[in-house]
Amino acid sequence: PDEIVETLIRLRPSFGAVNLEDISAPRCFEIEKRVIEALDCPVMHDDQHGTAIVVLAALKGAVKVQDRDIRGLRVVISGAGAAGVACANILLAAGIADVTVLDSKGIVSPDRRDLNAVKVDLAARTNPAGRRGGVVEALDGADVFLGVSAGTVPEELIATMAANSIVFALSNPDPEIHPDVARKHAAIVATGRSDFPNQINNVLAFPGVFRGALDAGARRITEGMKLAAAEAILSVVGDELAVDKIVPSPLDPRVAPAVAEAVAAAARAEGVTD
Repeated sequence: PDEIVETLIRLRPSFGAVNLEDISAPRCFEIEKRVIEALDCPVMHDDQHGTAIVVLAALKGAVKVQDRDIRGLRVVISGAGAAGVACANILLAAGIADVTVLDSKGIVSPDRRDLNAVKVDLAARTNPAGRRGGVVEALDGADVFLGVSAGTVPEELIATMAANSIVFALSNPDPEIHPDVARKHAAIVATGRSDFPNQINNVLAFPGVFRGALDAGARRITEGMKLAAAEAILSVVGDELAVDKIVPSPLDPRVAPAVAEAVAAAARAEGVTD
């Protein structure tokens, strides 16, 4: 971490922003925090926040198709690494109160003594019902399954979710559950792959986020800018919104300009511009 931070400080005069990529958890949290504190320019770890922004956009699209209130969802996130933690944070910021996070040892909860500092913080802000156990207990009656880990989820567990459930199986190249199997029980299914409908890909987020931050002269990327990016991604879908079209294609040329405009406006509104 010291070497990365020191190198970026030395290079700072020659670039306008930093997109951190492929740094594993929990190192990624400390490195991003330290780089943000050290530099006066936009910094974002794409594997965390790019994924989280697109997940929120897709979830907003899914509930719009179903005519539901996103705040009433019970969400289960499988994976407490970079993407899982960032997704939990942005969903909480979007008003979803009931978020449960699982790592390889089960539900992340305050009574566990094997949690790192990031998971301790997460445990204090999630799982309001105090559930204990593993994926079996977590998924029973849940509205949303968000998979951002390498594990698999049996079909019989997806079948225990609530009616009109939403499944985002984002592990690549092999989703946690095959979308054709998930569709037997879930109303809306998304993956991280381009060969299935509803591809959740962070390329929908980061080009526009950085373009907007740079255009506005933002000194950092705020939670409000990320929320604005998610809304902008969803807005591009427009009248095409459907069960198999909850987010635009990653190749849609309208996405980056729409995200950039929304992010720049949010940066100015929050007063983080020069």
